[in-house]
This record gives sequence, C-alpha cells and structure tokens, in this order.
Amino acid sequence: MAILGKKTAHEEAADNIFWTTMADLMLGLAIIFMTLFVFAMTGFTQETVKLQESQMKATEELAAKLKEAKIDAEIDRLTGNVKISNLELFELNSYTLSPKGKAYLDKFIPIYLDTIYSKDVLRENITDIVIQGHTDSQTYAGLKTLDEQYAKNMELSLLRANAVAQYAFKTNYDKKNSEALRKMLVVEGKSFSDPIIIDGKEDYAKSRRVELKLRVKANNFAKVLGLNFGND
Repeated sequence: MAILGKKTAHEEAADNIFWTTMADLMLGLAIIFMTLFVFAMTGFTQETVKLQESQMKATEELAAKLKEAKIDAEIDRLTGNVKISNLELFELNSYTLSPKGKAYLDKFIPIYLDTIYSKDVLRENITDIVIQGHTDSQTYAGLKTLDEQYAKNMELSLLRANAVAQYAFKTNYDKKNSEALRKMLVVEGKSFSDPIIIDGKEDYAKSRRVELKLRVKANNFAKVLGLNFGND
C-alpha cells in the first residue's frame, strides 16, 4: 500500500500561489462585470426615465387638448393608450366610417399625431403607432362555432382599424410627419379577445372600440424596471 507523503514547503508555496492567483483573477473579473453592469444600468435608467417623462407630458398635453376641443375619448394617464367608442366612428356591424366618424377623426387625428411628434425624445423612440380594432362577443346569425364567431369578428375588427388608419392620412395633421407615420403605423384586429368587463359582465358598447397605442424601443427593458410604455 502506497503511503502519501507530506508536501514539501516548495510544493505548498506553489499551490498557494496558484490559488491566490485564481482568487485574484475571479475577484478582478467580478469587479469588472459589476462596474460594466452599473454603467449600463445607470445609462439605461436615465434614458428610460427621460422617455417615460416625455410620454407622460405628451399624455397630459393630449388629454388637455382633447378636452378643450370637446372630443370624447378615454385616455389612460399611465400608459397613454386612447380608447374611442365605435359609436363615434361606425354604424353597427359596419366597417365604413360614418360621416360622424370622419368628422371625429378630422379633429382627433391631428391633435393626437401632432402632440406625439412634438416630443423629440418620444418621437425618436417610437417603433409603432398601433391602431387596434375591438368587437363585442355577441354572435352573428348563421355561425355555429365560437371559432367561426371569433374569426368573423377578427375580420370586422381589422377592417375597422384599417379604415381609421387609411382616413388618418387624409386628415390635416402636420404633413412633415408623413414619412414617419408611414413607417410606424400598424393596424391590428383583436376580435372579442379583450372585452370590457364591468361588475362581472361585458359592456358590449364599451367593448366595441378602436384603441391607439404606442410601442417604443425601451419596452422590453422597461418591463424589468416595472415601467409601462403602452404595451398590450
């Protein structure tokens, strides 16, 4: 049986040097990582806070201008999302803008777009201006399954959102922003996937609506910080 001998003083010194070197290396790497992390987070936080402040100012300004113009729209002061009742825009089961709807958009769209684009920080960080169509969950005659009902309402909600988007270009907003708007404008149909529930029941009139939302570059990181920039 082999007998393990004690290490020599030279061997012990070599081991100590190795472990000391590794410990120093790991500590150095940890310090570098933490320094880079702090720099990155500090810069990002400043950028995110600046963007949030810009959006909040735009939201407050938009709310004040719409109130002054006596335009009926529901604005979420936290996210900046705007909800417009379909009663303001379309006849029941129609995706053609009514005369009342066109008159509404003639006033609303210029105020909305010009307010958003007047904030340089916000303008530079917007990736999408989303127009979403929503329906209620009431059924169409002749359609048997819930999937058929959902698909039919998806078509209607998308056509309504598209009608608003098309008409937006005809309104008297500041045309210097036309190129930016063409790049940013997105239409979505949500069918009855996001109904408005009040006291445990769907409010059909409120569920039938068009929503406008902003998506900005900082969204993914803002979630980590608990900020909300109008995500779905």
